[in-house]
Amino acid sequence: MKGDTMKPMESETVELKKSTAQLERALKAVCAFLNHKGGTIYFGIRDHGEIIGQDVSDSTSKNISHKIRQKIKPEITPEMTITELNKNKIIEVIVKEGNNKPYFLDGVAYKRSGTENITIPPDELRRLFLEIDKKQWDAEIYEGATLEDIDEKKVKLFLRKAKAERNFEVEETIPVSEALEKLELKEDKYKLTNSSILLFGRSPQRYFLQAEVRCARFKGTKPLEFIDMKVFDGGIIDQVTAAEDFVLRHINKSAWIEPMKIERQEKWEYPPDAVREAIVNAVCHRDYESTGNIQIRVFDDRIEIWGCGPLPQPLTPDDLKREHKSIPRNPLIAKCFFLIKYIEQWGTGTNRMIDKCLDYGLPEPLFEEIAGDFVVTFKRHHINDEILKELNERQKRVIEYLKGKDKTIANKEYQVLFGVSRNTASKDLNDLVEKRIVKRAGAGKRSIRYLLN
Repeated sequence: MKGDTMKPMESETVELKKSTAQLERALKAVCAFLNHKGGTIYFGIRDHGEIIGQDVSDSTSKNISHKIRQKIKPEITPEMTITELNKNKIIEVIVKEGNNKPYFLDGVAYKRSGTENITIPPDELRRLFLEIDKKQWDAEIYEGATLEDIDEKKVKLFLRKAKAERNFEVEETIPVSEALEKLELKEDKYKLTNSSILLFGRSPQRYFLQAEVRCARFKGTKPLEFIDMKVFDGGIIDQVTAAEDFVLRHINKSAWIEPMKIERQEKWEYPPDAVREAIVNAVCHRDYESTGNIQIRVFDDRIEIWGCGPLPQPLTPDDLKREHKSIPRNPLIAKCFFLIKYIEQWGTGTNRMIDKCLDYGLPEPLFEEIAGDFVVTFKRHHINDEILKELNERQKRVIEYLKGKDKTIANKEYQVLFGVSRNTASKDLNDLVEKRIVKRAGAGKRSIRYLLN
């Protein structure tokens, strides 16, 4: 904590204690931070933010450290610093997210929820223990599967693409068995992992019925009446392409000629790269032990991409809007998707999705967990079909033009773009202003520009 004027506040990652006399209570926060995302405890600050300072002797830090090591199991050694804030000494105890969860204080496991340290429920605690003992699902051996179940053409195509995209130095001419070993998708001589079947199997659904992607285009804004529906099975790499193609078939694409440009400009109503990223994430990071399917739902006003299972612990939907580390649920599948440049393995995919949508003039995608499944929703621009029916073709095209990042247009540019008179351009633009679709920016007739409202 730096600066002399900042007023500290308790938060999900900050706990305030007026003195080390409250050390026993502070230990709950230590335990909770270890089991959550980490945090900092400050001694010498009241819980409402008043800085009163803390008496510090040679033994103060040693006593805190000793108490933490004695009470918290598995044992940890905290990081501590003594700083001065508003001319008062403050002790900072910095607790990083633990690598050996769950952690216990006197036999009880706590986690952070807002500014509270709450007991971890039995079901959640049981899941944490299962995750400790369980081998990653995609690395487990599928007994009974043999090399006869692997499609050699899929393997060779993958190796060719991995070499082109990531310079992966494995020749496509090597035997399939050796290729799978180098990708860590096979153990011993004949044992195949679950991931090898999903990626390169001749018929993966023979072993995993749930490994499919269901896509639907619904009429209107509710999942009631189908316009089109497809189920994509086969290998999970092919599923990504098939699902993306389905979405592109069911969303609109506009085209126009910009002033001073020869080539026609084209634009989908949703950013294809962002939609593809969401599909890739759903396929790569789904819980394949779940009996559910990935679902992609296209509505008049949005696209929903439903994965199977929640986000990997400890990620939350809010974490995806800021910098976060990559926590793949299926590391072997993620590694293969990385090699063919489907993902980057830096935890930046959701940030790219947000940027792409904003560049398109669309709202940020919505990240949420619904009934235990992670869902990504892309929303259309607020200009719906009913509004568009009232517009002429020039107005519709200029709206698409203005959806680009920081796009604006002047009356003169409108005239050139559509080959119309000044009066016609003014009439079109004023109509869009009256309908609150665009707004004016700038002062004076010659400097006025129009942008989406």
